[in-house]
Amino acid sequence: MHTSRSPLIRSTTVVAIKHNGKVALGADGQATLGSAVIKEHVHKVRKLAGGRVLTGFAGSTGDALILLDKFSGHLRAHTNNMYRAVTSFAKEWRTDRQLRRLEALMLVADKDDIFILSGSGDVIRPDNDTAAIGSGGMYAYAAALALKEQAAHLSATEMVDKSLAIAAKICIYTNDHRVVEEVC
Repeated sequence: MHTSRSPLIRSTTVVAIKHNGKVALGADGQATLGSAVIKEHVHKVRKLAGGRVLTGFAGSTGDALILLDKFSGHLRAHTNNMYRAVTSFAKEWRTDRQLRRLEALMLVADKDDIFILSGSGDVIRPDNDTAAIGSGGMYAYAAALALKEQAAHLSATEMVDKSLAIAAKICIYTNDHRVVEEVC
């Protein structure tokens, strides 16, 4: 059942992998309105803090832009200390009357950490240096784990790209137009 406190997050796939000292984060490019594809080349990955932090979103585009702006402010306020920015931002997102109504998930990463953030105050540092969100997230996550285990010769960027490609073959809300960024 869908309620305002259990958002139905779909229409995107975002995945991040830390491998061999580098972190890559990527997303597909599909935007949907209901059950219709309205755009195929959406850029859902953003660089912040002079390119040292990557972000990706699952949820409403408007909500994502508001959250991106808020998170950027927390990064600046905490002198680009991502852990402090993440925890401060999660607290604001959870407690602010307007922000907590936003239905989205965020994936943020820098050279050291990957976090999944939600409006209910979740700050998750995933195991295996791998995380994914969105409708195709679990497909991309499974592919990423397999690639890390079985294809360690690939770069983080190649693993993210291949994980998104696999998710696009399975999830109808994920397309094969991908954007992948890397920090090291």
